[in-house]
Amino acid sequence: MRAEESAVAVSFGEGVSRLAKHECIPFAAVPHSTPLFLDFLSHSAKVAPFYPHKPIVEDVAAFARTIQYPAERRAAVTSILERQNLAFGSSAAAMESIARLKNGAVAVISGQQVGLFGGPLYSVLKAASAIQMAKDLTERGVDAVPIFWLATEDHDLAEVNHAFICDGGALKKLTSTSKGKSDAPVGEVKFGEEIASVAAEFTKHLADESLAKIVRDSYRAGETLGSAFGKLFAKLFAHYGLILLDPMDRELHKLAAPLLRSAAEQAHDLDGALLARGKKLRADGYHEQVKVTESSTLLFSLRDGHRTVIQVAGEDFMIGAHKVPRAELLSDVSNHPELFSANVLLRPVMQDYLLPTAVYFGGAAEVAYFAQVAVVYEKLLGRLTPVMPRFSATVLSAEHQRLVQKYRLGMPDLFHGAEELQEKLAGTVLAPALQHDLAAAKDSVREHISKLQRHLKSLDPTLVDAAERSGRKMQYQLSKIRRKAARAEARRNAELRSDSDAILCELFPDKDLQERTLPGVYFLAKHPRLIEDLLALAGEYCPGHHLVKV
Repeated sequence: MRAEESAVAVSFGEGVSRLAKHECIPFAAVPHSTPLFLDFLSHSAKVAPFYPHKPIVEDVAAFARTIQYPAERRAAVTSILERQNLAFGSSAAAMESIARLKNGAVAVISGQQVGLFGGPLYSVLKAASAIQMAKDLTERGVDAVPIFWLATEDHDLAEVNHAFICDGGALKKLTSTSKGKSDAPVGEVKFGEEIASVAAEFTKHLADESLAKIVRDSYRAGETLGSAFGKLFAKLFAHYGLILLDPMDRELHKLAAPLLRSAAEQAHDLDGALLARGKKLRADGYHEQVKVTESSTLLFSLRDGHRTVIQVAGEDFMIGAHKVPRAELLSDVSNHPELFSANVLLRPVMQDYLLPTAVYFGGAAEVAYFAQVAVVYEKLLGRLTPVMPRFSATVLSAEHQRLVQKYRLGMPDLFHGAEELQEKLAGTVLAPALQHDLAAAKDSVREHISKLQRHLKSLDPTLVDAAERSGRKMQYQLSKIRRKAARAEARRNAELRSDSDAILCELFPDKDLQERTLPGVYFLAKHPRLIEDLLALAGEYCPGHHLVKV
């Protein structure tokens, strides 16, 4: 980011106007950014032991040229992808991408849980990241195709069975009541008739009826969370050659059987390496994204519809409360790989065993996973795939641009909650005479304290600091009076409260970034060219959070 841009890097209003279509905010200005993530973005030498590849396109291209991928596996995987994408109704562009993969292209991958109605905005942002990087690599002479990994094997249904919308300035949660067995992979959860009313309520809030119809056609009785998500994304990205991959596929598990078996065979060594890596991360002042214990393995068992963690028990294993001899479990992995799945630290390794991956795009948490999972890559694959931060953005509609400019807001103004935001807004609309007199009072205090200090310096220099402290206290009391006046204005100004609710609901809902809460299709329905705009910005590889003006 250029120096002249960084000066306005946290302004919604004036900054967005000056920079026209967008602005890149440093992640250091965004709440909850971890030291590990920030050091990764800055290419700090301190994180080099955890991330041997810099998150830049040149390093990705260099790595992509070294990929070795068995021809037999390439043929088998692309055959599966053809079958899956035909079932999703993917476009000719997606099928062309599969053909290129079959003929030697590398893969640029991102992925996400299969959230209701396509999940939060960051699912769209991840897909855009992969699409743009694949284009950039291809232009650099490395044929690359984008792939979106549908996390259908996750079993936390409560994370994906709902969507949020803004309704009159209030955040409203819409939930599907369809469910499967306890701890079943979410990709198996099939919608009942109830989904029709949930989809109807959701699509009432979409500005584009053609997109609303696509959502209703995708999310209907008989579809699963996985198939509905796949069908929706197949339509959303029909023009961009995005390949969709559902890992909950017997044939994919069969191909991955050697890797799954190795993860079981080397469970003790892998656990020891992960424990050591965690210790190293803590010693260097960083955090472990995933807690690892001395009994951890990287596998889940899938039996009777339940996904159960597998733990080490001496030389044997435990699946829930049942002890399984080592030889029996290894045999089961080899002969019935569909009954096993990877945990969060094995999933990217399994992904890159199955695919010729040039880079993975993830959020801050996924980047942190890679700091740990590097040791698993080294032991099971003998290489480590580069990881890059996904495109991150807050989308500002014309309506919200007007509001943030009206109240002269910066993004940090949203980070402190509704009460403080209302106070900030009210402070900008107080009666001009009151604002003038408050400012004049502060100036007068400053001026008179300065005069006093000049007299006191010749009388007794020790009193100068005392006068300074007294001046600060008076300034604080005047600021306190201004805040009280602003709160009084907020209490009596219904329009101001409504504007505050509207700003927070869409730009920082539930005290979190917009991209993590509100659905991507909500913004695509309001802004038909949003994907094109996101792709253009994604190509800049800004190491921060974009404010996108649409």
